[in-house]
Amino acid sequence: MGESISRKMVDRKTAAAMFSMSAGTLGNWLSQGRGPRAYKVGRKILYRLEDLEEFFTRNPILTADSAEEVVQ
Repeated sequence: MGESISRKMVDRKTAAAMFSMSAGTLGNWLSQGRGPRAYKVGRKILYRLEDLEEFFTRNPILTADSAEEVVQ
C-alpha cells in the first residue's frame, strides 16, 4: 500500500517541471498558505498528482477571450 501511494506523489522539482513553472514558486505558495496541497515526508515536500491536477483545474487564468465565454 505504501508503494502505490508514493508512486502517486512527486517532489517539488518534479511537480514544477510538470506544469512548466519554477520550484521556487511552489515553495513560495506553500509558505503563503496557497497553492496545491503539499505533504512533508521526512525532509521532503511531496505533492499528490491528483491534488496538483485539481488545483490547476480549479484555478485557471482567465484571459479576455475566456472570460467572455464564461459570461455567455
